[in-house]
Formats: sequence, structure tokens, C-alpha cells
Amino acid sequence: MMTSVDTELIRVLADPLRLQIVTLLAHETLCTSHLVEETGARQTNLSNHLRVLREAGVVETEPCGRFTYYRLKPDVIAQLAGQFTDLAETARASAEADVKRSCP
Repeated sequence: MMTSVDTELIRVLADPLRLQIVTLLAHETLCTSHLVEETGARQTNLSNHLRVLREAGVVETEPCGRFTYYRLKPDVIAQLAGQFTDLAETARASAEADVKRSCP
């Protein structure tokens, strides 16, 4: 069985600013103003990154008056972590069994 990892989600999280946003949201629900303050990014740039994270299903929004709060969806991160765990277990089993393909 081939173990696969969600490459699209990895691409989304590979951006340093998006990873910083995800890390901040792991600790608390924040609005855009908080994230601008914490990251030093411009509001328009931050909004674009938040849109990408929202479309990828990594964060969810909660309107609160004129502000929008963002919350990390931990199940998405846990699922990705599980895929990496499966990949590591496959590699460990392959190494223990000394699985290697013969050269032609």
C-alpha cells in the first residue's frame, strides 16, 4: 500500500507567514487586527493568506461585529500529522525488512 501525504495542504502550510498564522491560531482565536500586530504583515497580505488557509479548510471564521475572528481547525492538522506518522512507520518497516529495489 502506498502511503500518501496531502501535498496541497503541505503547499499551503509551507509558506512561512501562513505557518506563523497557524501557530498563533493554535494558541488562541484571533482577529485580523491581532494577526497584523503579531506578524507585522500588512493587512491586505494577511487577508490573502487567511483566504488561502480558509479555502484549504485549515481555519474557520467567526464574525463578531465588524471584526472576523479566525480559529484553527485542529482535526485538519491532526490528519496531516497522522499521514506523516503513517509515512514514518512505512519507512521504519521498510528499513527493518531491508526492502530495496534491484538496479537494472
